[in-house]
Amino acid sequence: MNEPYPLSDGRGRLKCNLHLKYNPPLLLRNAHASTIYPSLFRKIDSSYYQRERIETFDDDFLDLDWASIGSSRLVIISHGLEGSSHRAYVIGMAKAMNRAGFDVLAWNFRSCSGEPNRLLRSYHNGVTEDLAWVIRHAEETAKYRSIDLIGFSLGGNLTLNYLGREVVAASVRKAVVFSVPCDLKGSAIMLSKPSNIIYMKRFLRELHQKIRAKMETMPHLINDDGYEKIKDFKAFDDRYTAPIHSFRDAEDYWHQCSSKPILNEIAIPTLIVNAANDPFLSPACYPVNQAKQSTYLTLEIPRYGGHVGFAEKNGEDLYWSEKRAVLWLTNRSATQGYHRQQLCQPAETVYKA
Repeated sequence: MNEPYPLSDGRGRLKCNLHLKYNPPLLLRNAHASTIYPSLFRKIDSSYYQRERIETFDDDFLDLDWASIGSSRLVIISHGLEGSSHRAYVIGMAKAMNRAGFDVLAWNFRSCSGEPNRLLRSYHNGVTEDLAWVIRHAEETAKYRSIDLIGFSLGGNLTLNYLGREVVAASVRKAVVFSVPCDLKGSAIMLSKPSNIIYMKRFLRELHQKIRAKMETMPHLINDDGYEKIKDFKAFDDRYTAPIHSFRDAEDYWHQCSSKPILNEIAIPTLIVNAANDPFLSPACYPVNQAKQSTYLTLEIPRYGGHVGFAEKNGEDLYWSEKRAVLWLTNRSATQGYHRQQLCQPAETVYKA
């Protein structure tokens, strides 16, 4: 059954920014091809990263990877579920930002840097305190004139949660996020569908590896008995994420950590880019009304892109998402004055199978 994606409120007026249109090759117009292609075929060297480990407020640690060029402007990148600073989409964005004149800090969530963290707790969609800790550390490390935030998928939802729920550091000026499951329940339902089984199995396999690693150091606190019965995020979050992080159950976790309800609390220019054909996102993950009501929020819904895809063939070795982020963070007209001036009427409603 096709589900309409609400690109307008029925009156045809939706804030959008038409600086950069995404026109992928024909093959990459398929949702799954555009999602899978970059992770399989994009190879980028990350040896130039400088690793730093910092202690957290609760006696754990976070591993940060710096790509510094001596700039007074910093970009902090937050990766997606079971990702890391070494995923191609993070390295590609870091290189694009360096070329645009920014220092980059790509941080790894707890347990995502190749070494298990010390505590039973891990990362999830609502650990805004960890992002705040990283930002504070960056401010103390160098006198940056400005800090901008970039997030992908879970890291995008986390970034929006930080901007809407925390006391935002004065140095943080702008943000751009891609492929954001801002309604976690809707996204969990989408990923439980048979058409997305390849992604669900991969996530559960990688999360299982994390569970087993913790069992080696704290077997009295966690186990994987009957793990093979877990087939979706509802079961996983009910058993692990929720109780470990003091949520009542998966539904409570999703409710408390979805960024959609707090988007109108965001008070810096923020761009959300969610492809209309993203296989991970439900219709509820396209916050059209919130974008229309907000002074600071812009929502863009390219027809194509998949989930954290946006591959593009060009001589610059840049993906469309990287060029879009650079433009948003560097072009004043891209983040100022668009609220009333850049209104457009979508040509058609996009449907998703």
